[in-house]
Amino acid sequence: MTATAPRPACLLLDIGGVLELTPDTGWLPDWEQRLGLAPGTVNSLLGETWRAGSVGHVDEAQVRARTAAALHLDTTQLDAFMADLWDEYLGSPNVELLSYVRDLTRHQQLRIGILSNSFVGAREREADRYRLDTLVERPEHLVYSHEIGILKPDPRAFAVACTTLDVRPQDCLFVDDAAPNVEAARAAGLRAHLFEDNATTLTRIAAHLAQGVAA
Repeated sequence: MTATAPRPACLLLDIGGVLELTPDTGWLPDWEQRLGLAPGTVNSLLGETWRAGSVGHVDEAQVRARTAAALHLDTTQLDAFMADLWDEYLGSPNVELLSYVRDLTRHQQLRIGILSNSFVGAREREADRYRLDTLVERPEHLVYSHEIGILKPDPRAFAVACTTLDVRPQDCLFVDDAAPNVEAARAAGLRAHLFEDNATTLTRIAAHLAQGVAA
């Protein structure tokens, strides 16, 4: 009789606020002041574009065109505006956590995935700046909302991630900095941890690995 291969444990991570540290840089109020706009005007004018970009209903060229038209930006201004957007979006690397996760890629019985609410262009930029693509075994294990058309906390996002990783929800620990996403993951059957700092998160991941998969 052929022995059944052991099920892999799974670690599923958010990006912004977890693998990347993304504090508010104040770039939008700065641009509103620069353009003589009232506070909140940019989000009012571009809110639908932000939403469309987060679920892949527009591409980067369309985002740029919509932004330039809504804010009456010339090419130089548009380039600067988008650069500021991406600077805040990408933030800075959570060096300690990234290093820990990179070490885990050598773990034989662990499948690592990423599930992120995102924006068109994120995959390429995060691969270039932080090599997030090297944290996962396959490109599709990095699950972006703008590629699957679903945003957390929609339970379908967790289903897509688990199916893509070929793991059971109960064998997966999901780490996110947003409480509604953590609650939704638990409701979908995953184990989940609210990221607040590296120390407690590393302890929780280690406990998950020690516990192994559910029976």
